[in-house]
Amino acid sequence: MKPTARSASEPAPLLAFGAHPDDIEFGCGGVIARETQAGRRAHFVICSRGESATHGTPAQRTVEAGRAARLLGATVEFIRLDGDARLEPKPAHALRLAAIIRRVRPGVVFAPSLVENQHPDHPRLGRLVRDAARLARYGGVAKLRGRPAHAIGPLLYYAAGQEAEPAGVLPVLMDISASRVVAAWTAAMKAHASQLRTRNYVELQLSRARVQGLRAGVAYAQALWPNDPLVFDSLSPLSRSARRF
Repeated sequence: MKPTARSASEPAPLLAFGAHPDDIEFGCGGVIARETQAGRRAHFVICSRGESATHGTPAQRTVEAGRAARLLGATVEFIRLDGDARLEPKPAHALRLAAIIRRVRPGVVFAPSLVENQHPDHPRLGRLVRDAARLARYGGVAKLRGRPAHAIGPLLYYAAGQEAEPAGVLPVLMDISASRVVAAWTAAMKAHASQLRTRNYVELQLSRARVQGLRAGVAYAQALWPNDPLVFDSLSPLSRSARRF
């Protein structure tokens, strides 16, 4: 994704990082669909082609990821760090991700949660993205001087599965109940046909969203966990909470 001029009223792009093809779609695809359908640009950065997976070849999974991104209204690029199931939190990787942040200049960044009890690439990438977001705003980093420094807005973590949900941390619940949002998200998940051979991940994720929706009093919701306290200019956006007193 190349930076493009935007009007003052257009929101800054959303940038989502995934360790593997399908991570973003399963973990926060409903939120992506909601945002793109509302007019926000979204870009995916996938840090492997799933070469260590049991099902699906890297070529097949690349095609699936491209189709899924289009269904969600997003653009996508693939980068290679250490390879699937080999990711290490190296400073060079954080600098590379920081350069992408400077290029895309997002307002919001999504990354996998830092919970350890999941695929090891997920929390490692989450930490790299967290480090990269800091490096991207430091003007004196020599290896990043090719592009202007950029400070993102919120860094939000997503959980690709229930076991990856941070314990003891209240999430932000995003209402994704609109039928066209759920339809786009479902289609994007189904695009990863190679991963649906042994488990119905689509129904699993929809069920998670239904449960979160019940918490919030809506049909479907997806949870995100902020890296830092969220700051609001007024109480106006805070008109809803999951608890109905």
